[in-house]
Order: sequence, then structure tokens, then C-alpha cells
Amino acid sequence: MTDNNIIFAPRGSYKEVESNMTLMPKYDSDGLIPAMAVDYKTKQPLMLAYMNEQSLKMTIALGEAVYYSRSRQEIWHKGLTSGHIQKIHEILIDCDQDALVLLVDQVGAGACHTGHHSCFFRSIPFGDAAQADVPTDLAAADAGCCFDADAVYGKK
Repeated sequence: MTDNNIIFAPRGSYKEVESNMTLMPKYDSDGLIPAMAVDYKTKQPLMLAYMNEQSLKMTIALGEAVYYSRSRQEIWHKGLTSGHIQKIHEILIDCDQDALVLLVDQVGAGACHTGHHSCFFRSIPFGDAAQADVPTDLAAADAGCCFDADAVYGKK
């Protein structure tokens, strides 16, 4: 199958989108839909990226995560350069079909271009742990980098 063979239904009414079992993705004003990559075994969030219609079709056809880079304004096959590919196990879409969750097998050391396994490597304090009247300090949410990002991606 190629991405040219994949067809999405036109958006129906609110009721049709919620109750129908036909894929009718809703893109934002920039033609994008958020896609959260989550490790299918551990359920650890790995990264949040965006897809356009073409990258979603490519993801479905290839069985690997393909995103749309907002900063580079281009299709981005995750891991094509680094080898850190995301193999799809399941693609979930929410009730109004405007957000995706990709359950993936993260091949290679990590998902994040900083060298961390996950892009979500910091946590925000809340409640009694939150600071008042000063800039909020973040806390480490992992053990640190798991690969040398400069060696994998080159210096920027």
C-alpha cells in the first residue's frame, strides 16, 4: 500500500464524527493535527509532534511515524537520519478526531533531539511544591541523556 491509496472521509456533522467508525481527521487552521508518541510497552510519553494529511497517510502506509516539522516546514520521517525510528503498534484518534496518540516501539536510544529518551525529561512543580514570586524551576524527570545528540545529529 502507498499513501496514495489512503482516503479519508470528508468531515461529517459533529454527531457523525463522534459516532461513525470512519476516519475523518480534523486539522487546525495550519492543516495540522497533534500526534502524541507514547511507548507502547511502558506508556511513557516520548514526544508531541504534528502531522498534516500527507504525513498521516505516510504513517498509515509505512507503519512508522512520519510527522510534519513546523520549524522546517517539511515532512519529517522520524529516525530517517538518526536511526531512532518509531515503529507503529497502534494509532488512536480522539472522539472528535482532532488529536492522535501513536503507540510506538522507539527504535534506538531515544526520541528527543537533545539526547534524552523522551522529550518530556523535565517536570513542573505544582501545589505546595510550586514556588511563588520567583521564576519557576523545573525538576529532572529522567536520569539524563542516553545518547550524544551532537554525534547523532551534528552540531547546530
